[in-house]
Amino acid sequence: MKRREYNIIVSEHSNNLYGYAIRFLRNKEDARDIVQDVFEKLWIHRKNVEFAKAKSWMFTTAHNAMINFSNRKGRVILSDEMQSYDKGAIVPNSFESNQVVERAVSILPPVQKSVILLRDLEGYSYKEIADILELSDSQVKVYLFRARKKIKKQLKGMIELV
Repeated sequence: MKRREYNIIVSEHSNNLYGYAIRFLRNKEDARDIVQDVFEKLWIHRKNVEFAKAKSWMFTTAHNAMINFSNRKGRVILSDEMQSYDKGAIVPNSFESNQVVERAVSILPPVQKSVILLRDLEGYSYKEIADILELSDSQVKVYLFRARKKIKKQLKGMIELV
């Protein structure tokens, strides 16, 4: 991949990559760091990455980086959030529809979270998601079904509370 191709890839996919990272991590600064790291790695490996496969390579790299980041950092944050729910604390505006859905998505397992974000929020096809996450098309469909089922169950439980 040449410098011009690299610049094209960055300009075409930076917004989608950042959107995916921010929805996954729920933190702007962390998402920017992940995206910057992905672009740095793409530049370093530009001779090994084909121009046609650069999008898939970037999303795969971002996904893996976010999983590693979440494993290091996310457990503490998630346990703090769950404790506040257990204590019955009400977060201001917690029943706003976007926040409710974001919370439901945020507690999904990483692969399910990635699949639902890429499919329902970013609009990628099953094939593209399979390439990005290195899964088969049928695995993508199964993860998507399970993620939607968990979100539906969580939303149903929240509605019963109100």
